[in-house]
Amino acid sequence: MANKTLTYTLHQRKSTVGKTQGKMVQVALPSGRSRVNFRHFCERVAKATTFTHQEVAAVLNYATEIAKDIVSEGNMVEFGDLGVLKPSFKSMLVPVEEKFLASKHILKPVVKLQPSKEYFTLTNVEYERIMPKTKEGNSDAGTSSGGASDTGNDGHGGL
Repeated sequence: MANKTLTYTLHQRKSTVGKTQGKMVQVALPSGRSRVNFRHFCERVAKATTFTHQEVAAVLNYATEIAKDIVSEGNMVEFGDLGVLKPSFKSMLVPVEEKFLASKHILKPVVKLQPSKEYFTLTNVEYERIMPKTKEGNSDAGTSSGGASDTGNDGHGGL
């Protein structure tokens, strides 16, 4: 049995692609998400080690700084279970007749994460439907059919 629960809300949309194009369909959207700040994350990691949360934070921050430095040299970094960090950028389309100038035509160099499929695939989870919080003037408040705790996997088996 799953020991983790992902909550979702069910919404109606008009499909724009595929066999259902133009028809009303139902789609589940993850909800109830909250964010764990970096300090709290480091405290949780520190509880399982002999390090303090400040030491955990220092190591994580330094590791990302070093990885960014390596990637800026054009190299890829295998960043453990998270995946691979690689350099990337946007390039303008330049006619063949015009001289290509890297300083002018290459834009926004960034570090991209190619996530590990094994790490980023959630396993052993259940799904619990919750009713969406209604906002004033929001016509997409979900569907009225079904209960508030539909944990079945009819339809799609994942997110």
